[in-house]
Amino acid sequence: MPKLRTAVVVAGAALLARRAVRRRIQASPLWPMPSLAEPISGRPRALTVTVSAHEEIADGVVQLRLEGHGLPRWEPGAHLDLVLPSGLVRQYSLCGDPEDASAYTVATRLVGDGRGGSREVHERVRPGTELQVRGPRNRFPLVEAPSYLFVAGGIGITPVLPMLRSLAERDAEWRLLYGGRTRASMPFLEEIEKLDAGRGRVTLVAEDEAGRPDLATWLGGAPKSAAVYCCGPEGLMAAVEERVPRVHLERFAPRAAAGGDVAFEVELRRSGRVVTVPADCTVLDTVRAELPDTAYSCAQGFCGTCRQRVLEGEIDHRDELLTDAERDDSMLICVSRARGDRLVLDL
Repeated sequence: MPKLRTAVVVAGAALLARRAVRRRIQASPLWPMPSLAEPISGRPRALTVTVSAHEEIADGVVQLRLEGHGLPRWEPGAHLDLVLPSGLVRQYSLCGDPEDASAYTVATRLVGDGRGGSREVHERVRPGTELQVRGPRNRFPLVEAPSYLFVAGGIGITPVLPMLRSLAERDAEWRLLYGGRTRASMPFLEEIEKLDAGRGRVTLVAEDEAGRPDLATWLGGAPKSAAVYCCGPEGLMAAVEERVPRVHLERFAPRAAAGGDVAFEVELRRSGRVVTVPADCTVLDTVRAELPDTAYSCAQGFCGTCRQRVLEGEIDHRDELLTDAERDDSMLICVSRARGDRLVLDL
């Protein structure tokens, strides 16, 4: 019985701590709007663009043409941070022509139960709307290889499309498996068929017609020298990664923890404070409860605004941005956590 009472007391204390963190976060004058602070060293500054076209190109998919001056060049696989009118920051793959220096093209699917970014693009952004963009950045580059295999699910076709154009221009060897819920919901079908030019390199699988793609069969005959690329829902990427360990993946959400998260302590060295990060809260949320001016933006591990220097402790990196060298002594506190029971931040 004493052990049971102790466990109840500990669980109750943990629940109260989590509630206290949330109350303090919500009491912050910056909550819930992200801070559009100056970028961390080496990160691109925001540029102003104007929406010149807002077009529905498939069921639930909107394409934006963003025109501007002095837009940086990009290569297939690159993406932008798009700063929406509300202040939300979302990442979208560039799917237009890299040679068009006057505009960027992105596409997004409406996610009804998402965090609001796609709905804002679909419902509030219109031709004439001015937006800010950061980037482009490319963590999904097209590498040199004897041949290529692409697996795309739904809106995951967007970073793949410029790659296909580039490969088609140089008559490289490639194959594409492209799946979606219905044909009507799959953007760029007509262009992809033209790029294939009747060579049978494209396999289209609409789930309402043929079920889900047979990855085992489709990937089974892949040459070992082929470069394999995948973008789509997390389940699809995990299935491809299980069969092809060296696959190139493009994620737009932080990778989930394998066995669930646990609480740990964070010392804010310069502030002289120690906080406990609950299992179901991020370091960013917990730190901002103490230091409300802590900068952040995307809250998904992509933009780098919340990057902080780590003085002590082992980091569980979950971002999709930092280089190996940057990960030696810094972390993105919006998604990454501690591998042990304590971290010390230079805050």
